Amino acid sequence: MKVMKMSEMKGGWFTGDFEPTAFRTKDFEVCYKVHAKGEQWPKHYHKEATEINYLIRGRMRIGETELEQGDIFVIEPNEVADPEFHEECELIVVKTPSVIGDKYEVD
Repeated sequence: MKVMKMSEMKGGWFTGDFEPTAFRTKDFEVCYKVHAKGEQWPKHYHKEATEINYLIRGRMRIGETELEQGDIFVIEPNEVADPEFHEECELIVVKTPSVIGDKYEVD
């Protein structure tokens, strides 16, 4: 058995094709993330990856869509995400496939 600490991971990402990781795979990435209320997060998109998000706790907005606790939302490749966090938000994020550098910021 391999045991690791979340504090050893980078930005909450603990599975994917990167280091450090608890499980290395090119097939997908998994992250546990907490965003503070009002946290600034860059507007961005992925050219290859589809991002599946589960909003465990909190309220947020992406584009014109208001999201709340219990929502699952999928962001497709080339779809721009511009999140705004109305409350502290706790998310599980899965991206597939795991492609290093597949995040492009938009001005």
